[in-house]
Amino acid sequence: MSAGRHMISFPIEGQRFNYRVAAIFLEAGHVLVCDEDDDGYSMLPGGRIELGEPSRLSLEREIVEEIGLPAEVGELRLTSESFYHREGEDFHELGLFYLCRFTPAQLPDGKAPWRVTHDEDCEHRFHWVKLDGDGLDQLNLKPDWLRRVLRALPDNLTHIVSDERR
Repeated sequence: MSAGRHMISFPIEGQRFNYRVAAIFLEAGHVLVCDEDDDGYSMLPGGRIELGEPSRLSLEREIVEEIGLPAEVGELRLTSESFYHREGEDFHELGLFYLCRFTPAQLPDGKAPWRVTHDEDCEHRFHWVKLDGDGLDQLNLKPDWLRRVLRALPDNLTHIVSDERR
């Protein structure tokens, strides 16, 4: 992160607030997921929104920084309030999930990982995972509700509240 850029993520008395944006790339019955370094979980591509940055622009920036391919950010499909515990902190995260597509299309090719990139001293490994079958179930996909929602993605904007602080 360069000077003058401020990600909207801050601690407050043992808790952390995050404002995150994510891409839902769907192609040929697959969804694109990302593993970062050795975190032990997978997520949809995206990242934290910067202060003063519209969410759509933030996602366009994150896709270029993390994946390095041109993409079109489509409609906002999901919003979420997620509460979870990780690394000694309770998180309160607001999430915006946009439908996206690569231009030109990038089809799943069976390679694992499909793409490996480096950004901000992190290694990102991108995988196309089948929506049917047990591929999603074998991942530690976060947030937990994503598996269920991705398999039956609503046709309209949907808001999800999830508390995983157990």
